[in-house]
Amino acid sequence: MQEFVQHLSELNPLWVYVAVIGIAYIENIFPPFPSDVIVVFAGSLVGIGTIDFTLALLLATAGSTLGFMTMYKIGDWFGDSILEQGKIKFIPIEAVHRVEKWFGTYGYLVVVANRFLAGTRAVVSFFAGMAELSLFVTTLLSFMSAFIWNFLLLLAGKKLGENWERIAEYLETYSTIVTAALAVVGLFFLVRAVYRSRRRPSEPPLS
Repeated sequence: MQEFVQHLSELNPLWVYVAVIGIAYIENIFPPFPSDVIVVFAGSLVGIGTIDFTLALLLATAGSTLGFMTMYKIGDWFGDSILEQGKIKFIPIEAVHRVEKWFGTYGYLVVVANRFLAGTRAVVSFFAGMAELSLFVTTLLSFMSAFIWNFLLLLAGKKLGENWERIAEYLETYSTIVTAALAVVGLFFLVRAVYRSRRRPSEPPLS
């Protein structure tokens, strides 16, 4: 990544803009992709006058929103066939239905927070589509979430300038903690759902 950033800094500013929107888009499809680091680096370039803050913010937000909505449509079109037909054996259908129902109630709040939930952005957008949340509202909320997050990253990179890598280190730590916490919570609910689905057939019918 350091070599990529170094190479990017030597290119025409146009390619920096292309990288910002392209990587922001890809990161929503393949979450490990480090788009946040690139946005922070872009902020450092804003600080020295190489690129424009507003344009970088709009491009990063557009890329994030387009990536989010791509996964939303994948969840809308193919979510049922992928999960409900049992193609992923270790996830019981009951758990899938429970997540869909939960998203129907709290999904919009999760969409607002999705940019701050490192490592789960593609999952959030996928289930938002699968739960058939409003396309317009989901697009608007995902745009707002990405706008706020990218604004903070660009501002941090601009303020730190050449020391922008400090923010990248904090982001890595933040991402690790948040992802680990969400994985533990998700594993807990998955295990509980599996346990309940296996236990239910053995329970006597109600009289």
